[in-house]
Amino acid sequence: MALSTVNFTVLLVLTLTSLCSGTSGPGAYLYPQFYQHSCPRAQDIVRSVVAKAVAMETRMAASLLRLHFHDCFVKGCDASLLLDSSGSIVSEKGSNPNKNSARGFEVIDEIKSALEKECPQTVSCADILALAARDSTVLVGGPNWEVPLGRRDSLGASLSGSNHDIPAPNNTLQTITTKFKRQGLDIVDLVALSGSHTIGLSRCTSFRQRLYNQTGNGVADSTLEEAYAWQLRSRCPRSGGDDNLFSLDRVSPTKFDNNYYKNIVAGKGLLNSDQVLLTQSLETMALVKQYAENTDLFFDHFAKSMVKMGNISPLTGATGEIRKNCRKTN
Repeated sequence: MALSTVNFTVLLVLTLTSLCSGTSGPGAYLYPQFYQHSCPRAQDIVRSVVAKAVAMETRMAASLLRLHFHDCFVKGCDASLLLDSSGSIVSEKGSNPNKNSARGFEVIDEIKSALEKECPQTVSCADILALAARDSTVLVGGPNWEVPLGRRDSLGASLSGSNHDIPAPNNTLQTITTKFKRQGLDIVDLVALSGSHTIGLSRCTSFRQRLYNQTGNGVADSTLEEAYAWQLRSRCPRSGGDDNLFSLDRVSPTKFDNNYYKNIVAGKGLLNSDQVLLTQSLETMALVKQYAENTDLFFDHFAKSMVKMGNISPLTGATGEIRKNCRKTN
């Protein structure tokens, strides 16, 4: 009897060691109950601060969701995006995808400050980003999902990675697909996660080429619905107005729903990277049309893809650290 108990204990230790070392596959060592004992109120605290921020400014939901995307696509979900430049660190905040664009850092600071008071140096900035993205989605009407937790924070940043690995608004579908595949994400993930553009705003500079010079011959993008194009040109001129803001979803810009896909089907996707989902691949076209017709399917796929994206190369165990301040290493 004693021998079988010892054997069970050894087996349990081996199983836990396997989970913690990540030998069971990407993200296998992350689990929703990670802070159940070390910081039981962690998720409530994150949700409370995010709810307050989104109540003050609905756009913040999209901003926080975007931070998680832009973090995970560079060196994995390790909060490298949150680091300010200092010493040998060159911040990712200055990259082309993030400069004058990434926002919501003060909300992350507020969450971190509250968590440090509750349970010092316990909850990682990387996990805060993952939770804030989920909570933001739910607050504006989107799907809910359990967020696997246990990520640790990076000791550095990658400006070059931020410039090259994050999909750009004017990328071809092939380039976007390649960037997703590099992260272990497939076509379903690509089309589903693009649906985050159902909320938020984009700058004129991100889609101007579609209005005036799509292929370098001085002609507008023929896939852009003409009346919509005229409407956009009124506030996005050939030069100037770079920072003028436009809703990514013209129908319901503050509600997380499937109108983004309906807009694309109607030729009214704002960014080139939105519209090419319909025009450059039969496989992505089919998914766009399915999501445009079936909100539940979109929500289901989006939630699963968010978990999958959140599992990109997390730091666990003894790697990385738990930052005291999300803007700098310890």
